Amino acid sequence: MSFASEELAERLRAYPWRGPVVEKKMFGGVAFMQRGNMVVAAMKEGELIVRVGKDGMEAALALPGAGKMDMSGRSMSGFVVVDGDVIEDEDALFDWVARAAAFVDTLPAKDG
Repeated sequence: MSFASEELAERLRAYPWRGPVVEKKMFGGVAFMQRGNMVVAAMKEGELIVRVGKDGMEAALALPGAGKMDMSGRSMSGFVVVDGDVIEDEDALFDWVARAAAFVDTLPAKDG
């Protein structure tokens, strides 16, 4: 894991999570999972992957620094990538995490 993703992961650990969180290496960074569902992930270049759900995509993409998440040239619906510059501010970072956590709260728990 790069310094940028580790620094961002440390900041995410300070978030006031509701309930247990599991960290899992994913997408070349570290993902934060609740009840088996990915909430956010700290990426190697300092970006944040945020799970917003398909219905939350339009509103999330309208916010500064948010873009579509692409994996191998394929757009991942329900996820956005937020530029590291945008989340340097703790309030901005926590707002994105809160947005993702609120969506994940609507999902059923997954095993593993």
